[in-house]
Amino acid sequence: MDYNKLIAEQLLKINAVVLSPEDPFTWASGIKSPVYCDNRLTLAYPDVRGDVIDAFVALIKENYPDAEVIAGTATAGIPHAALIAEKMNLPMAYIRSSAKSHGRKKQIEGIINPGQKVVVIDDLISTGGSVLTAVQAVEAAEAEVLGVAAIFTYQLPQATINFENEDVALNTLTDFDTLIHLAEEQGKISGAQLEQLKLWYADPTSEDWRAQKK
Repeated sequence: MDYNKLIAEQLLKINAVVLSPEDPFTWASGIKSPVYCDNRLTLAYPDVRGDVIDAFVALIKENYPDAEVIAGTATAGIPHAALIAEKMNLPMAYIRSSAKSHGRKKQIEGIINPGQKVVVIDDLISTGGSVLTAVQAVEAAEAEVLGVAAIFTYQLPQATINFENEDVALNTLTDFDTLIHLAEEQGKISGAQLEQLKLWYADPTSEDWRAQKK
C-alpha cells in the first residue's frame, strides 16, 4: 500500500495540515511559514488514526525490524507510540524534553534497559532538534536507538544536516513534497501557490517566497 500518499490525503482531509501562502503562520523560532501542521488531530478520527498506526507499524517492520521498545516524545509522540506499541505487542516508554526537577527526576518514563533496541516516535519533523534531544536521552540510558519515525516531515535542509550529524536514521509516513503536489492535484492550491511553497522550502529563513506572484 502507498502509505505516503494515503497519509497525505488523510492529513489534508481533516485539515491537520493547512497550506496558507498568503497568510503565513509564525513558528516559535520566528520563521514565517506557509504551512501549519497539527498531527494531533489524527487522534480525533478513528479511521485516520487507524491508517496512521497501520502505516507506522509497516514502516517499523520494514526499517527497524529489530525494535524492542517504542518510545514517544513528550507530548505529541506519546499517544501514537502507545497505539503502535499496543499493535506490535512491544513495551512503550516516553521521553520528556528534560528531566523532571522533582520526584525521581526522570527524563524517561517507563522502562528502557541498557542494550535494548528503541524506535523513537514523533508527530512531525521540522529541524529535528527536539526529537534528537530525546534520542540523546535514550542513548544516555545506554540503549540503542535504531532510528526515528514520524508522521510528517517538512523536509527542511537543516533537519537533514542535524540527523546526519547525529548519525540517526529518520523515516516518515509522508512529507512536504508529497503533500503540496497532492494539494495542487485536488485543487486546494494553485500552481502559483505551489511555486511559493517550493520557494519557501528552498530557504525558509528568507521571505523572498512571499514576493512570488500569487
